[in-house]
Amino acid sequence: MAESSKQDDVFPIASIPEGAASLESIVSTEELRRRPSRPPDYEKENRALVALASALTDSSSDIFQALADTILDVTQCDSSGLSLLTRDNVGKKFYWPAIAGAWRPHLGGDTPGGFGPRMPAAKECLLVPFYAEGKAVGTIWAIMHSVRRQFDAEDERIMHALGQFASAAYRTMESIDDLRIEIAAREKAETMLRERATGLEAKIRRLVNANIMGVFIWNLEGKIVEANEAFLNMVQYNHENIVSGSVRWRDLTPEEWRGWDELAVANLKATGTVQPYQKEFFRRDGTRVPVLAGAAMLEDGGTDGVAFALDLSDQKRAEEAFRRVEEKARSIVDSALDAVVAMDADGIITDWNKQAEVIFGWPRPEALGRGMAETIIPVQYRLSHQTGLRHFFKTGEGAVLNRRIEITALRRGGEEFPVELTITPLQSGDTWTFSAFIRDISERRRAEKELRESELNLRQMTETIPEMLWSASPDGAVEYGNARVLAYTGLSAGELMGNGWLKSIHPDDADRVARTWMSSVTTGTPYRVEVRTLRAADRTYRWCVTSALPLLDPQGQILKWHGTIVDMHDWKQAQEEIRNTQVELAHINRAMTMGELAASIAHEVNQPLAAIIASGDSCTAWLANEPPNLDKARTAASRVIQAAMQASDIVQRIRALFKKTPSTTTPLEINDVITETVSFVDGEVRRKGVSLNTRLALDLPAVLGDRVQLQQVLLNLVINGAEAMAGAENEPRLLLIQSALTEPHRILVSIADTGPGIDPHQEARLFAPFFTSKPEGLGMGLSISRSIIEAHGGRLWATRNEPRGAIFHFALPTATANE
Repeated sequence: MAESSKQDDVFPIASIPEGAASLESIVSTEELRRRPSRPPDYEKENRALVALASALTDSSSDIFQALADTILDVTQCDSSGLSLLTRDNVGKKFYWPAIAGAWRPHLGGDTPGGFGPRMPAAKECLLVPFYAEGKAVGTIWAIMHSVRRQFDAEDERIMHALGQFASAAYRTMESIDDLRIEIAAREKAETMLRERATGLEAKIRRLVNANIMGVFIWNLEGKIVEANEAFLNMVQYNHENIVSGSVRWRDLTPEEWRGWDELAVANLKATGTVQPYQKEFFRRDGTRVPVLAGAAMLEDGGTDGVAFALDLSDQKRAEEAFRRVEEKARSIVDSALDAVVAMDADGIITDWNKQAEVIFGWPRPEALGRGMAETIIPVQYRLSHQTGLRHFFKTGEGAVLNRRIEITALRRGGEEFPVELTITPLQSGDTWTFSAFIRDISERRRAEKELRESELNLRQMTETIPEMLWSASPDGAVEYGNARVLAYTGLSAGELMGNGWLKSIHPDDADRVARTWMSSVTTGTPYRVEVRTLRAADRTYRWCVTSALPLLDPQGQILKWHGTIVDMHDWKQAQEEIRNTQVELAHINRAMTMGELAASIAHEVNQPLAAIIASGDSCTAWLANEPPNLDKARTAASRVIQAAMQASDIVQRIRALFKKTPSTTTPLEINDVITETVSFVDGEVRRKGVSLNTRLALDLPAVLGDRVQLQQVLLNLVINGAEAMAGAENEPRLLLIQSALTEPHRILVSIADTGPGIDPHQEARLFAPFFTSKPEGLGMGLSISRSIIEAHGGRLWATRNEPRGAIFHFALPTATANE
């Protein structure tokens, strides 16, 4: 089993025994991932990584062997190790710098061309490549020689983690080799210098006085005997401090670096020199300065030596600044909504951000080092990709450079999908690199398709729906009318546009409708108007209701107006007929009610008539006196006039109730309406043995209504309550009328009785036309009463009274609310 993203670079064909199957035929990554996987042992993994980190800092020569031992331990394999390309990269020759397990005897040899009889055969092999500067430089591998266990996905995950460490270790070894080469060059230069100098002291003095780097003479007891200006400036001391003996190199070293110093002293005693190593010195003010330090004994077996210290502050600052810039750039790139992919002039991927992982399905470590074409470009477009690159290098021009285009891309699983692509070339000297910004537009394409389908469906619906629909621009110009609008008005689509629709409006309504429409357009308020519209079919004007609502964007700006036209001519005529019928029924109901109240009406009229007769007799008597008592007669005549006016007022009110007149809405005091109504029914109610009382709230606001109609409602409710209590024997017969302001703009009137109450089985039909519980009733009183109250913008309903009886309530808006 093999895992590789660029097989020929990291595991050459020469490594496979002669006659064996090809590498491509035995790569079984998918099979490995389908196997049952053991759970991660993060504690063991962390211990292994800590051990590797210690090896990296303490003993660089054993880094790779420590890595091989770790692989053997954490994967429980039979053999493990590393394969590295030689540094000259000639012929891509591999060697094995570290092996653990059964193949340990082959440590250091070239990767064999065949596996000899003394080498245990490999049953399974888990290979993971690692990279330096984007190029594959080797593999780490684990091998099973038996079937005691099989590798699983957890082994693959661990190997990828160790592969990252292998990359870091490789770069560290490269740095150490480079340092050794540099040190060797310096040693060669020092040898040449010694050959030219005439004495050790002269050589050191020249170096000290040059102040190229910090140089100081020291002894093993820790004292600094002498130091040049460069070193003194580095640690912020002066020559007086050196002469006084207050500056000791051991005290200048921070605690965490003293172990390195002890190791350096041991090497000095053993060999007379110590190779350069990085450490820190304390400055006089307590701050630290990073240095590259090296030392040599002045004499074999002596106690004095010379040391150099190269200030690394600028280098460290530059490295830290570069690291921060790199981290910030990586953070920005990884947080981008687009996939950001970089490739070199050969088309090899050198960078791959988080969004690229999400879009294409390739983890960054696997994507790096792969060819751009084979990774994200479908097979049928790869030739065009290569042709485009060659054309760019030949002419400096490219059809897809520095502009956004739409192309088809490829996911890891083989799915092709649409993307937007921008490629930007960058040149550094003779080297070209390319940055690609790629956005997955699959969802946008789907949304656009759905939008087109939705628009088509909407267009089909608006053209076939049996309603008249239209739309207008934000400034009010009509842009569209469906087929029903055109058929109704007889206008063509072109004639309807803009303000052309006004041609179908009745001339008397056109100005009013246009003003209302432009007011809505200006204020953004919904538009609704009743207007006479010409129907083309019979060339008659018919009443229609035209309505429109604005479609707003998130900022509240109008995007479009959508409206409807409804022919309400027949409905309007029907409503008029219904109103006429209701007026007729209400008049009949009033007449019947007044017939029932004949006795009470006669009593009301008789009272002022009796007063007229009595006052007239008195007036006659006072005039008959000798001499006539004119003052008394005048007072009696005044009473006659007052009683006559009262009788006339009663007759007028009775006549108004009997007369069928159009509804007249005026501001009314509801308490006055209640009081006038009580005067009509008081006698009849008392004749039935009912006690009628009122409890009226003071200072109620006025209501807008028709006095006669509201009196009719009160008459119906009071008489119904009195009749409901007529058969109650030995029970109190109480009728209470109340008024109150229940809300800031709503007045409540309640009529409560102590009768038998509302039958639950009849409650749902209580206000239905022609429903009555009285043998001689028509069943229209409550239905008409509810219609009257609702026409006044109110509501009429009934509830149970406690402990017995019923309460009928009606609520009316105040005149202020109506305004």
